[in-house]
Amino acid sequence: MLVIPGYSQITKSERPQAVATTSPLNKKNFAGNPVFPGWYADPEGIILNKKYWIYPTYSAPFDQQVFMDAFSSPDLVNWTKHPRILDTAAVKWARRAMWAPAVVANNNKYFLFFGANDIHDDKKEVGGSGVAVADNPAGPFQDYLGKPLIGQIHNKAQPIDQFVFKDKDGQYYMFYGGWGHCNITKLNADFTGFTPFPDRSTFKEITPKGYVEGPFMFIRNGKYYFMWSEGGWGGPDYRVAYAMADSPQGPFERIGTVLQQDAAVATGAGHHSVMQVPGKDEWYIVYHRRPLSETEANNRVTCIDKMYFDENGYIKPVQITQQGVKKQVIK
Repeated sequence: MLVIPGYSQITKSERPQAVATTSPLNKKNFAGNPVFPGWYADPEGIILNKKYWIYPTYSAPFDQQVFMDAFSSPDLVNWTKHPRILDTAAVKWARRAMWAPAVVANNNKYFLFFGANDIHDDKKEVGGSGVAVADNPAGPFQDYLGKPLIGQIHNKAQPIDQFVFKDKDGQYYMFYGGWGHCNITKLNADFTGFTPFPDRSTFKEITPKGYVEGPFMFIRNGKYYFMWSEGGWGGPDYRVAYAMADSPQGPFERIGTVLQQDAAVATGAGHHSVMQVPGKDEWYIVYHRRPLSETEANNRVTCIDKMYFDENGYIKPVQITQQGVKKQVIK
């Protein structure tokens, strides 16, 4: 484990060139962006056991994406790295392109859902969305099924970018999909498969206008907020949009853009998640972006900024920052 309080314990040689040290103010009160050093993308932010956790994709060429790291913090400022919580040695069917982890706690276990192998033909290739399990949020995680949970292409949605959402009634849904298509499916009680919808279908397409990939959902004041990424992940115009509905199944009509590049700060701001401080109407958006000094597609860093709502419940456009968020301890 490596504790990272404002990067003060990271040497210059260990720090990617684009990741600058934070100011003295940031070391004391603010996380600074990026929140930890290294090239990481697609961050899943979640609160587990009164700690903030971030599970990102290791941002590198596909053949080098054979493991996943995690990061935990008691206060959003001091981060501990948990290296290689999952790798291809623990998932025999996975060989590359391990992407977009999503973690949930269920039945005193921790389940990590992930994509692997970047399949394009489900009749010739093995891969898709898998699931691993551990007794601790820091792992080590082991393959849960010995095969992909979703190994086929349904409704033209590539089986990647999985996000698992627990509804108010306790039902777990998975949202996933690349190639401009998004599906929703109902996980069964032990996460070994799926429960059909009342119409006997298993995978329903719910793709809103503009959707590319990276789905995410949360509930606030009884409304379901569905969010996704648009644009090309390797370009500057990658961004996050959202919709609202009365059901996790929609329908979802695009409302507007929440997160996007800022020419003075960074480009390619997208593929996000959202965390709510327990018991408070305080929200954080966890996302990746590309430093202005970088043009390589995989040179992405993980950042956190505050997310606000207006009096009607609409999400205000997020201002991406260099200083990041203030120290926040979970009570």
